[in-house]
Amino acid sequence: MITAAELRKICPYAKAKADLLAPLLNAAMLEFGIDNPLREAAFIAQVAHESGEFRYVRELASGAEYDVGAKAIQLGNTPEDDDDGERYKGRGFIQVTGTDNYRDCGLVLGLDLLGDPTLLEQPALACRSAGWFWKSRGLNELADKEDFLRITKKINGGTTHYKERVAYYERAKEVFSAEIA
Repeated sequence: MITAAELRKICPYAKAKADLLAPLLNAAMLEFGIDNPLREAAFIAQVAHESGEFRYVRELASGAEYDVGAKAIQLGNTPEDDDDGERYKGRGFIQVTGTDNYRDCGLVLGLDLLGDPTLLEQPALACRSAGWFWKSRGLNELADKEDFLRITKKINGGTTHYKERVAYYERAKEVFSAEIA
């Protein structure tokens, strides 16, 4: 589990938010089996990058790029409903995106995310949705193997900003080093 002070060491821009977020992140990690230092370090590193050190709970882009084409279909967005991309753009600390992901996440969290996708902008739900995404993609097992590259690909779909993600990961492993050794 992570303290607010440890979170600030990994994410200097988290500042005062760390006091609010540390217990919420801990609850989400516990709920979704992110329960050893390697898993915790990889999880915190990825959510730190995806959220801009917890500054963003909603994707900055409009989401219109998820309305058409193969990406829209892959996310479960329908061509006949041309606002799915904007409605179900990335939210939460891992940026849950697309109709299918909102539906599946909502089922696990017990929420109507299709009816109100903005729920994932609430701090506790931003943490829980990140935990759900993490577990649903088998990322605990990859974290146990320290396969940070594959974790990044499953979250990002590629390796965008991989160096920055690794920098967070190295800081997080350093914070958890006594427990990892």
